[in-house]
Amino acid sequence: MIDLTDVSMRFKLPRDKVNSLKEYAVRALRGELKFEEFWVLDGISLNISRGEVVGLVGRNGAGKSTLLKIIAGILKPTRGMVRTGGTVAPMLELGSGFDQDLTGRENIFLNGAILGYSKQFLLSKYDEIVAFSELQDFIHAPIRNYSSGMLMRLAFSIATVVNPEILIVDEILAVGDAAFQKKSRQRMAELMSGGTTVLFVSHSMEQIQELCSRVVWLEDGKVKMTGSAQEVCRAYAGN
Repeated sequence: MIDLTDVSMRFKLPRDKVNSLKEYAVRALRGELKFEEFWVLDGISLNISRGEVVGLVGRNGAGKSTLLKIIAGILKPTRGMVRTGGTVAPMLELGSGFDQDLTGRENIFLNGAILGYSKQFLLSKYDEIVAFSELQDFIHAPIRNYSSGMLMRLAFSIATVVNPEILIVDEILAVGDAAFQKKSRQRMAELMSGGTTVLFVSHSMEQIQELCSRVVWLEDGKVKMTGSAQEVCRAYAGN
Protein backbone atom coordinates (compact mmCIF):
# COMPACT_ATOMS: atom_id res chain seq x y z
CA MET A 1 0.00 0.00 0.00
CA ILE A 2 2.93 2.35 0.70
CA ASP A 3 6.27 1.98 -1.06
CA LEU A 4 9.16 4.41 -0.43
CA THR A 5 12.41 4.13 -2.38
CA ASP A 6 15.44 6.22 -1.37
CA VAL A 7 13.27 9.14 -0.20
CA SER A 8 15.28 12.20 0.83
CA MET A 9 14.15 15.71 1.74
CA ARG A 10 16.31 18.82 1.75
CA PHE A 11 15.39 22.14 3.30
CA LYS A 12 17.24 25.40 2.73
CA LEU A 13 17.78 27.42 5.88
CA PRO A 14 18.66 31.13 5.52
CA ARG A 15 22.00 32.05 7.09
CA ASP A 16 21.06 35.70 7.73
CA LYS A 17 18.05 37.04 9.56
CA VAL A 18 15.51 38.70 7.24
CA ASN A 19 13.03 40.98 9.00
CA SER A 20 10.47 41.62 6.25
CA LEU A 21 9.18 40.40 2.90
CA LYS A 22 10.53 43.56 1.28
CA GLU A 23 14.02 42.89 2.61
CA TYR A 24 13.79 39.29 1.43
CA ALA A 25 12.76 40.40 -2.09
CA VAL A 26 15.53 43.02 -2.30
CA ARG A 27 18.20 40.56 -1.18
CA ALA A 28 16.88 37.91 -3.55
CA LEU A 29 17.02 40.30 -6.53
CA ARG A 30 20.57 41.28 -5.60
CA GLY A 31 21.61 37.67 -5.16
CA GLU A 32 22.57 38.32 -1.54
CA LEU A 33 20.53 35.53 0.07
CA LYS A 34 22.65 32.74 1.49
CA PHE A 35 21.30 29.40 2.59
CA GLU A 36 22.50 26.31 4.40
CA GLU A 37 21.26 22.94 3.22
CA PHE A 38 19.69 20.65 5.80
CA TRP A 39 18.72 17.08 4.90
CA VAL A 40 15.81 16.21 7.18
CA LEU A 41 15.41 12.80 5.49
CA ASP A 42 18.22 10.81 3.91
CA GLY A 43 17.60 7.69 1.84
CA ILE A 44 14.43 6.30 3.44
CA SER A 45 13.24 3.03 1.87
CA LEU A 46 10.16 1.41 3.36
CA ASN A 47 7.37 -0.93 2.27
CA ILE A 48 4.06 -1.17 4.13
CA SER A 49 1.57 -3.88 3.20
CA ARG A 50 -2.21 -3.66 3.06
CA GLY A 51 -3.79 -3.76 6.52
CA GLU A 52 -0.48 -3.31 8.32
CA VAL A 53 -0.28 -0.90 11.29
CA VAL A 54 3.17 0.68 11.41
CA GLY A 55 4.43 3.04 14.09
CA LEU A 56 7.11 5.70 13.69
CA VAL A 57 9.24 6.63 16.68
CA GLY A 58 12.15 9.01 17.10
CA ARG A 59 13.18 12.18 18.86
CA ASN A 60 11.86 15.60 17.87
CA GLY A 61 13.52 16.60 14.61
CA ALA A 62 14.15 13.02 13.49
CA GLY A 63 12.00 13.56 10.38
CA LYS A 64 8.80 11.72 11.36
CA SER A 65 6.29 14.46 10.52
CA THR A 66 8.12 15.35 7.30
CA LEU A 67 7.95 11.72 6.19
CA LEU A 68 4.20 11.60 6.89
CA LYS A 69 3.63 14.78 4.87
CA ILE A 70 5.54 13.29 1.94
CA ILE A 71 3.46 10.10 2.03
CA ALA A 72 0.27 12.19 2.26
CA GLY A 73 1.33 14.17 -0.81
CA ILE A 74 1.65 17.49 1.04
CA LEU A 75 5.41 17.68 0.39
CA LYS A 76 7.35 16.48 -2.64
CA PRO A 77 10.64 14.77 -1.78
CA THR A 78 13.89 16.23 -3.08
CA ARG A 79 14.71 12.82 -4.46
CA GLY A 80 13.32 9.31 -4.33
CA MET A 81 10.03 7.63 -5.22
CA VAL A 82 6.76 7.47 -3.25
CA ARG A 83 3.92 5.18 -4.28
CA THR A 84 0.62 4.71 -2.46
CA GLY A 85 -1.97 2.10 -3.40
CA GLY A 86 -5.16 3.72 -2.14
CA THR A 87 -6.95 6.78 -0.86
CA VAL A 88 -5.08 8.55 1.95
CA ALA A 89 -6.75 10.23 4.95
CA PRO A 90 -4.10 12.33 6.70
CA MET A 91 -4.54 13.56 10.27
CA LEU A 92 -1.32 15.49 10.66
CA GLU A 93 -1.93 18.88 12.23
CA LEU A 94 -4.92 19.85 14.29
CA GLY A 95 -7.17 22.20 12.36
CA SER A 96 -5.20 22.02 9.13
CA GLY A 97 -7.61 22.77 6.31
CA PHE A 98 -10.01 24.47 8.72
CA ASP A 99 -11.16 28.09 8.37
CA GLN A 100 -11.10 29.80 11.76
CA ASP A 101 -13.94 32.16 10.83
CA LEU A 102 -16.33 29.38 9.81
CA THR A 103 -18.49 27.37 12.17
CA GLY A 104 -17.89 23.75 13.06
CA ARG A 105 -20.72 22.74 10.72
CA GLU A 106 -19.25 24.71 7.81
CA ASN A 107 -15.81 23.27 8.46
CA ILE A 108 -17.20 19.74 8.29
CA PHE A 109 -18.11 20.39 4.66
CA LEU A 110 -14.91 22.34 3.93
CA ASN A 111 -12.53 19.80 5.47
CA GLY A 112 -14.55 16.89 4.13
CA ALA A 113 -14.27 18.31 0.61
CA ILE A 114 -10.49 18.62 1.03
CA LEU A 115 -10.41 14.93 2.02
CA GLY A 116 -12.38 14.09 -1.15
CA TYR A 117 -15.84 13.51 0.32
CA SER A 118 -18.85 14.70 -1.70
CA LYS A 119 -21.39 17.13 -0.26
CA GLN A 120 -24.09 14.48 -0.54
CA PHE A 121 -21.98 12.00 1.41
CA LEU A 122 -21.19 14.58 4.13
CA LEU A 123 -24.88 15.46 4.45
CA SER A 124 -25.69 11.77 4.97
CA LYS A 125 -22.93 11.44 7.58
CA TYR A 126 -23.28 14.85 9.23
CA ASP A 127 -25.20 13.67 12.32
CA GLU A 128 -22.74 10.79 12.79
CA ILE A 129 -19.75 13.15 12.63
CA VAL A 130 -21.26 15.57 15.14
CA ALA A 131 -22.30 12.79 17.52
CA PHE A 132 -18.82 11.21 17.51
CA SER A 133 -17.15 14.59 18.10
CA GLU A 134 -19.52 15.34 21.00
CA LEU A 135 -19.70 18.98 19.82
CA GLN A 136 -23.47 19.27 19.49
CA ASP A 137 -23.58 22.40 21.68
CA PHE A 138 -20.78 24.14 19.78
CA ILE A 139 -21.21 23.01 16.16
CA HIS A 140 -22.70 26.36 15.08
CA ALA A 141 -19.97 28.43 16.76
CA PRO A 142 -16.86 29.69 14.88
CA ILE A 143 -14.01 27.27 15.44
CA ARG A 144 -11.69 30.13 16.48
CA ASN A 145 -13.48 29.72 19.82
CA TYR A 146 -12.69 25.98 19.99
CA SER A 147 -10.01 24.55 22.24
CA SER A 148 -7.27 22.40 20.69
CA GLY A 149 -9.04 19.32 22.05
CA MET A 150 -12.32 20.30 20.37
CA LEU A 151 -10.51 20.85 17.06
CA MET A 152 -8.89 17.43 17.37
CA ARG A 153 -12.24 15.78 18.02
CA LEU A 154 -13.80 17.43 14.98
CA ALA A 155 -10.84 16.61 12.71
CA PHE A 156 -10.75 12.98 13.86
CA SER A 157 -14.51 12.58 13.41
CA ILE A 158 -14.40 13.91 9.83
CA ALA A 159 -11.34 11.91 8.76
CA THR A 160 -12.63 8.59 10.09
CA VAL A 161 -16.28 8.82 9.03
CA VAL A 162 -15.43 6.29 6.31
CA ASN A 163 -12.88 3.52 6.24
CA PRO A 164 -9.94 5.07 4.33
CA GLU A 165 -7.53 2.70 2.63
CA ILE A 166 -4.54 4.48 4.21
CA LEU A 167 -4.77 6.43 7.47
CA ILE A 168 -1.88 8.66 8.55
CA VAL A 169 -1.97 9.81 12.17
CA ASP A 170 0.47 12.22 13.85
CA GLU A 171 0.04 12.38 17.64
CA ILE A 172 -3.68 13.09 17.31
CA LEU A 173 -4.60 10.36 19.82
CA ALA A 174 -2.50 12.09 22.49
CA VAL A 175 -4.76 15.14 22.65
CA GLY A 176 -8.08 15.46 24.42
CA ASP A 177 -9.57 14.02 27.56
CA ALA A 178 -9.18 10.40 28.62
CA ALA A 179 -12.69 9.43 27.53
CA PHE A 180 -12.21 10.69 23.98
CA GLN A 181 -8.76 9.12 23.75
CA LYS A 182 -10.34 5.79 24.64
CA LYS A 183 -13.07 6.27 22.02
CA SER A 184 -10.48 7.26 19.41
CA ARG A 185 -8.44 4.12 20.10
CA GLN A 186 -11.60 2.04 19.73
CA ARG A 187 -12.33 3.69 16.38
CA MET A 188 -8.74 3.05 15.30
CA ALA A 189 -9.16 -0.61 16.26
CA GLU A 190 -12.31 -0.79 14.10
CA LEU A 191 -10.43 0.69 11.13
CA MET A 192 -7.56 -1.74 11.58
CA SER A 193 -9.87 -4.76 11.77
CA GLY A 194 -11.49 -3.55 8.54
CA GLY A 195 -8.21 -3.70 6.64
CA THR A 196 -7.15 -0.05 6.76
CA THR A 197 -3.39 0.50 6.46
CA VAL A 198 -2.22 2.80 9.26
CA LEU A 199 0.96 4.81 9.70
CA PHE A 200 1.06 6.15 13.25
CA VAL A 201 3.42 8.58 15.01
CA SER A 202 3.39 8.91 18.78
CA HIS A 203 5.79 9.62 21.61
CA SER A 204 3.72 7.26 23.77
CA MET A 205 5.39 3.86 23.74
CA GLU A 206 2.25 2.45 25.36
CA GLN A 207 0.10 3.53 22.40
CA ILE A 208 2.67 2.33 19.89
CA GLN A 209 2.85 -1.13 21.45
CA GLU A 210 -0.93 -1.32 21.84
CA LEU A 211 -1.76 -0.39 18.24
CA CYS A 212 1.19 -1.27 16.00
CA SER A 213 2.33 -4.57 14.55
CA ARG A 214 5.64 -3.11 13.32
CA VAL A 215 7.70 -0.05 14.28
CA VAL A 216 10.25 2.05 12.39
CA TRP A 217 12.76 4.07 14.41
CA LEU A 218 14.02 7.23 12.70
CA GLU A 219 17.15 9.02 13.84
CA ASP A 220 18.81 11.98 12.09
CA GLY A 221 16.63 11.44 9.04
CA LYS A 222 17.57 7.78 8.57
CA VAL A 223 16.03 4.45 9.51
CA LYS A 224 17.96 3.24 12.53
CA MET A 225 15.88 0.14 13.23
CA THR A 226 12.72 -1.63 12.10
CA GLY A 227 11.05 -4.62 13.69
CA SER A 228 8.28 -5.73 16.02
CA ALA A 229 6.70 -3.09 18.27
CA GLN A 230 8.06 -4.70 21.43
CA GLU A 231 11.58 -5.10 20.05
CA VAL A 232 11.95 -1.56 18.67
CA CYS A 233 10.24 0.18 21.60
CA ARG A 234 12.53 -1.62 24.03
CA ALA A 235 15.61 -0.55 22.10
CA TYR A 236 14.35 3.01 21.68
CA ALA A 237 13.49 3.37 25.37
CA GLY A 238 16.96 2.16 26.34
CA ASN A 239 18.74 4.50 23.98
